[in-house]
Amino acid sequence: MKDWRGGRAASFNIIPSSTGAAKAVGKVLPALNGKLTGMAFRVPTVDVSVVDLTVRLEKAASYEDIKAAIKKESETNLKGILGYVDEDLVSTDFVGDSRSSIFDAKAGIALSDKFVKLVAWYDNEWGYSTRVIDLIRHMASVN
Repeated sequence: MKDWRGGRAASFNIIPSSTGAAKAVGKVLPALNGKLTGMAFRVPTVDVSVVDLTVRLEKAASYEDIKAAIKKESETNLKGILGYVDEDLVSTDFVGDSRSSIFDAKAGIALSDKFVKLVAWYDNEWGYSTRVIDLIRHMASVN
């Protein structure tokens, strides 16, 4: 099937598109396989993408509790991979950021105590390249 939208002038349009990101997450995190779907909007920017993740929670949690948990992980177990910001930033602020995902605490919202929208930025070239280097280093360290 032809992608008629994708053939339009990308420098002047926001173009709804498909993405394989949700499927890729299911391969990396099997517990999420089949539980995610998504779409992309191709926008006229040089670099950096943003994820708007809508989540239905099993257990009730306040947005403040969610932010605190993400911040803690960004400073401990996922330091250097997951970032946390609570400033008014835009896409160009993340160009060259080596972290895979930077949670934007000010951009998300709680729709209820079991339904939240989380927003995260990532430099789709630099962050990915950094993870490839991490993988190569890991492979080199394994006998």
